[in-house]
Amino acid sequence: MTATPIPRSLAMTVYGDLDVSVIDEMPPGRTPVETKVFGDNPVDRKEAKKIIDQELRAGRQVYVVYPLVEESEKIDLKDATQRYEYLRDKVFPKCTVGLVHGRMKPAEKEEVMRQFTAGDIKILVSTTVIEVGVDVPNASVMIVEHAERFGLSQLHQLRGRVGRGAEKSYCILLTSDKKTSVAEERLGIMRKTNDGFVIAEKDMELRGAGELLGTRQSGLPEFRVGNLVRDIQILELARKEAELYLTRREKSVETAKMIQHIRSDTRFGLAAVG
Repeated sequence: MTATPIPRSLAMTVYGDLDVSVIDEMPPGRTPVETKVFGDNPVDRKEAKKIIDQELRAGRQVYVVYPLVEESEKIDLKDATQRYEYLRDKVFPKCTVGLVHGRMKPAEKEEVMRQFTAGDIKILVSTTVIEVGVDVPNASVMIVEHAERFGLSQLHQLRGRVGRGAEKSYCILLTSDKKTSVAEERLGIMRKTNDGFVIAEKDMELRGAGELLGTRQSGLPEFRVGNLVRDIQILELARKEAELYLTRREKSVETAKMIQHIRSDTRFGLAAVG
């Protein structure tokens, strides 16, 4: 059972290894999240801050997600620890800003999340530890820094942390200038749709489902002829035909056993009479 658009789960359904129940409606009272993609320039940053200020004035709360816990010499990315201090001291000095990440002790993380859930913390700076299992209906803005570094499934999960109440919510994907064509495509998909089914299909198309019986987490299975994405319709048809064949075969075996059983009973009856 999954609420996440994971390509591997989708691929397993194509093979017929999973029985699937589809829930394709939002819970009652939810409103779609508006997704915006902003670049790393003063104009876009100003627009993002304007949305944050607007929501904070309305009494709502904000997530700000970074890909790293601390600064790295190998990767030139903004990190949660330093940006937390910057946001707390320079950008939002009048707001309560909290920090949560995977290196904190469980008790520390739980206390920060308790304060955020209670509304005592207005802006929560974090890594992706908040992508699942966090339900704060009053949070209406999700900011993702270096969004080009995240996969579609992860971005969709992060966006799912907002829009959990009746108020309009925003997911703002902030990007650097160093974006690949695949990253551009991912961001465009996020901007266009909130549909997890569409996102799962696109994610599988872009990075593959990995190995179903191995450890590889991306890439498509190496079929001799077929392609899991391109040939999805004919693969589904083949699965249905296989299921129909197996059902008929089972019925044929059952019928043969029944006939054999009747013949045995008949022979026994004739022998008894004789």
